[in-house]
Amino acid sequence: MAEITEELKLAARFAKAMSHPVRIYILQLLSKQSCCYSGDLSEVLPIAKSTLSQHLKELKEAGLIQGEIEQPRIKYCLNRENWETAQKLLKKILQV
Repeated sequence: MAEITEELKLAARFAKAMSHPVRIYILQLLSKQSCCYSGDLSEVLPIAKSTLSQHLKELKEAGLIQGEIEQPRIKYCLNRENWETAQKLLKKILQV
């Protein structure tokens, strides 16, 4: 039986966080920003703020995004280092 490595566990965590189309959209939106997105993402996405909050929480817990509360706004950014790691890991797995 193959070993379940830390690398595979991390790839699975990233994949789980990206397992919803809204989360993928958020990642795509943030990846196109040269700096943080400062604004209300609920104005861009036609979903309830509470639903958006859950999606952002999942991405943040996976380490794919980071956010800073600067009242009255919250700034969201990709965690570029983890985003690059996720891309490399998933590409490696998908090439098998």
